Amino acid sequence: MNEMDQQAYQSRIPIFPRSVKGRFRNLKTAILVLAYGVYFLLPWLRWERATGSDQAVLFDLVGRRFYLFDLVVYAQDIFWLAGLLVIFALLLFFVTGLAGRVWCGYFCFQTLWTDVFMFIERIVQGDRNARMKLSKSPWNGNRVVRMGVTWMLWLLVALFTGLSFTLYWGNAPDLFLQMLTAQAPFAAYATTLFLTATTFVMAGLAREQVCTYMCPYARFQGVMFDKDTLIIAYDDERGERQQGRHKPSKGLLEREARIQQEVGDCIDCGYCVQVCPVGIDIRNGLQYQCISCALCIDACDTIMDSIDYPRGLIRYSSEHALHHEKASRLNLKNLGYAAALLLTIAALFWSVVTRSDVELNVQQIRQPLSVQLSDGRIQNRYEIKVNNKTSSSMRYRLSMEGLNQAELDMGHFAEIEVPPERSITIQVKVRQDPEYASMTRQEFVFVLTPLGETNLQSVKHPSMFFNPAKNLK
Repeated sequence: MNEMDQQAYQSRIPIFPRSVKGRFRNLKTAILVLAYGVYFLLPWLRWERATGSDQAVLFDLVGRRFYLFDLVVYAQDIFWLAGLLVIFALLLFFVTGLAGRVWCGYFCFQTLWTDVFMFIERIVQGDRNARMKLSKSPWNGNRVVRMGVTWMLWLLVALFTGLSFTLYWGNAPDLFLQMLTAQAPFAAYATTLFLTATTFVMAGLAREQVCTYMCPYARFQGVMFDKDTLIIAYDDERGERQQGRHKPSKGLLEREARIQQEVGDCIDCGYCVQVCPVGIDIRNGLQYQCISCALCIDACDTIMDSIDYPRGLIRYSSEHALHHEKASRLNLKNLGYAAALLLTIAALFWSVVTRSDVELNVQQIRQPLSVQLSDGRIQNRYEIKVNNKTSSSMRYRLSMEGLNQAELDMGHFAEIEVPPERSITIQVKVRQDPEYASMTRQEFVFVLTPLGETNLQSVKHPSMFFNPAKNLK
């Protein structure tokens, strides 16, 4: 490897974030506890249903349906997923335009799991200085034990992460026992091991490199920023003034003295740099590595409180506000994001609440498209699929409309009975005398009518009847 190749690659510089207390750290901890509680406990939450699994959230691939509390999502509703992804994207754009990378700092899975891994690291190895000292020490007994315990606890959290994800795809109590007794499907073990390994590597070893190099959001988020976007900002005018930052010393202890001598309020303690999980100095301005976790704000506020200076040297602000200009966050771009987001949410909500509890699909069998029977009649065949989305067994009658003097042959079926949350497929034949056909292709409608005491309405599905004999005349 030549000198140019060596300069093209830089090894990871270990970062040892220091612990900090403050309102933003408390907010991050509250979100972390809530997120972990939902993620780990939701598969075990029971939900009473008339049919199907009693698990509140279950992704049943075998049955091709997803249970989300009282909502059952079928394979035919896959477009809802597209709508949900569009909502998430628009929400991300809207929030980023308003408040920068708050998703990264508070809600991103990488941030949440890395926080837990660093918490374990601090518990076992100590705070920043102790961890730095340990990393430079030889591999003696103390280092082996502390690193071993740390990795073991990381592995345990990663294993619970992978296992909990797997439990969403099967009845959690049964699947958990199957995995313990080596009776679970191979896919369950493979998924659990894969997520265990990726969680361990991403949250324990790669950490900030995931945000800096692997996540594309860090690269394109600047496109959504403007001068009114809230960012983590260092007040350079107050912190530096004319003479720059300076450590406290004789004659530069009181804030009034520093103001008179044009010395900034920043005492150059470095606390904001030490708490940063990505290892940047926010005093150098906005950088793409910054994930807006606001821990540097807590660090600076702690120091300002201790020396009786006003808070806000590092704060959430915008470029306009920093330069004492009028800020307007509800600009045309953000209003556009908001309008598109609201419209998409409304469309998805309307689609969910207006979904029919019975679904009729018709597919014409095209091999052959039509046949002429011995009595001269023309016959077309159709594959009829009825999907019952209710929680009770339903009976239906199938009929036709719009096809003159035609006969519907359902074989041995007089009615169609479909179990709850199931579908049934049958083949039917439609026959017509060529004399009654007005054209080669005729449009007509299949009508599915629910029977018994029910509030369900009839469902119609258009189809086509082909009469090739018409071309011969």
